Amino acid sequence: MKKFLITLVMAVLPLTANAAGGSGHLDHMDVDLHNQASLQRGMKTFVNYCMGCHSAQYQRFERAAIDLGMDPELVQEHLIFGDQKVGEQMTIAMSAGDAGKWFGNPPPDLTLEARLRGPDWIYTYLRSFYADDSRPWGVNNAVFKDVGMPNVLAPLQGVQIATCSHEEMALHGMRGEGVDPLTNLPLNSCSSIVKGTGELSPEEFDKVVYDLVNFMAYIGEPSKLDSHRIGTYVLIFLVLFFFVAFALKKEYWRDVH
Repeated sequence: MKKFLITLVMAVLPLTANAAGGSGHLDHMDVDLHNQASLQRGMKTFVNYCMGCHSAQYQRFERAAIDLGMDPELVQEHLIFGDQKVGEQMTIAMSAGDAGKWFGNPPPDLTLEARLRGPDWIYTYLRSFYADDSRPWGVNNAVFKDVGMPNVLAPLQGVQIATCSHEEMALHGMRGEGVDPLTNLPLNSCSSIVKGTGELSPEEFDKVVYDLVNFMAYIGEPSKLDSHRIGTYVLIFLVLFFFVAFALKKEYWRDVH
């Protein structure tokens, strides 16, 4: 019976992971919480493009400024557009009730989104919008079918036109043949084309999305930066203490031997 329960748990765990992170092809990105320049650019993009509808209510502007090496006064001046103070949480003016009336459901808070779905999922999702006239916002998404969110980054990216079915895109991704500039991995053959031009090239847009997702990974667990720093000191202490403990052990056992 015990073996059966263990086998059942091991079989269910992958299903749980798929339910949380989604299925199909996901482009990989390496989160780098020590890249302050990337995190600063990501915070700028988050404030300018995401916080019109989404909040990050479990994160404070000031905490992010200090962690990312920015002057809180400059954050107050350039990244807070309402009457909020830098010490307040990253909330938005739109109420949940109004958002429910306008959008059907309130846009989710994004503080923990990277922990819920994973950075790879968000990175792929934000780069996988394509034109679909049957949808209310005129776009669909290869990762999230019939998505209810507009492509807020469309001015930067341009309009993507899918050349294969949604199922093929979900399985293989939307990128054309070549190499991903961030991961150096080969891209899939199921491709899309960009109709018109955005403000950025595809490579520049991918970097903007990378920085944005990098910042979202940070706000999902801001204490991880402290954990990394403290963990380094702990490892150094353990190495030094090993020699002290070894010398003490030799002293205790000297008379025995």
